[in-house]
Amino acid sequence: MNTFKAIDIDIGYHPDGYRIDKTASAMKRYTQWNILTGGKWNNPKPVCFHSLPETGWIKVNEFDQ
Repeated sequence: MNTFKAIDIDIGYHPDGYRIDKTASAMKRYTQWNILTGGKWNNPKPVCFHSLPETGWIKVNEFDQ
């Protein structure tokens, strides 16, 4: 699986529980989540771009939530 830098992501996630969605509202653009047992993402919190991991991102077309 190819991974990318955060700067290159429009919509994507990081396995450590972060998401980027540049199509979302400002409060939902960069978020940190708790990952529950079974892989469910829960309790998003807005974060600033500079607090995101720089590398290891996976691009997706959209999110379910």
